Amino acid sequence: MKIGVVLESFRKPLSEAVAAAKALGLNGIQAYAGQAFPFDADSGQLAALRRFVEGEGLRFSAICGDFGCAMYYERDRAMIDREKRILEMAKELGTNIVTTHIGVLPGTKDCVQYESMYTVCRELAEFAKQTGGHFAVETGPERADVLKEFLDDLGSDGVAVNLDPANLVMCAGDDPVQAVYTLRDYIVHTHAKDGRQCRSFDTKAFYAPQYYGLQQCGWDVIREEPLGRGGVDWKRYLNALREIGYQGFLTIERECGEDPLKDIGDAVRFLDSYGVRE
Repeated sequence: MKIGVVLESFRKPLSEAVAAAKALGLNGIQAYAGQAFPFDADSGQLAALRRFVEGEGLRFSAICGDFGCAMYYERDRAMIDREKRILEMAKELGTNIVTTHIGVLPGTKDCVQYESMYTVCRELAEFAKQTGGHFAVETGPERADVLKEFLDDLGSDGVAVNLDPANLVMCAGDDPVQAVYTLRDYIVHTHAKDGRQCRSFDTKAFYAPQYYGLQQCGWDVIREEPLGRGGVDWKRYLNALREIGYQGFLTIERECGEDPLKDIGDAVRFLDSYGVRE
């Protein structure tokens, strides 16, 4: 496996963040479309960005194309078309993986939310397939078995999974180790993040309250922790990834904390202590 980092976790300008990733001996970076490069970037701009990143000894592990729930629940055509363009842009940057949250699956297929999510995800999955890419859904809003059933129903080789173990622990209250086996046929990218659930809650009220008629759930229900200090059983989790033959990226994501550089550096050392790059 390889170790990467979500570039925006450094909270630095792009060139400084890339330098920091290089200094920590990382293998790659994941970056947000619209931040690392503009949505209207042309091929020349993308080629220049790729040359810069690869010139520093790094590569793009994935691109994040995440615009919230509206495109899935409202079938927002402008956002759907933008996501398609990001799938194309990712290929120009040297990766075929675009990760995103799609909202929360409703738990029943007989509702407008499911119908909308299915329609949009099927369209994006098929577009990804046509371009040789992966439209990778991030785990967390629902249990892994619920997500797998939805992905199976889509019936497309273009859909995939960005497995975030912390989100499964913090939000769905699910076991990320079992999730590896459940979603094994879909995993193309992972986040290395940790955390705890402070109290049980309805993830619909956290991710998409307006689409389910619920009151917004506050951030106090979850707590992100430095790698190794949360609820993820890293020894079993990493062994599970090895058992299914996963050889992709463990991409460190740190969305809080006062010293992200230190936390990311500690995370690199933590993962290396398990010999993930051997």
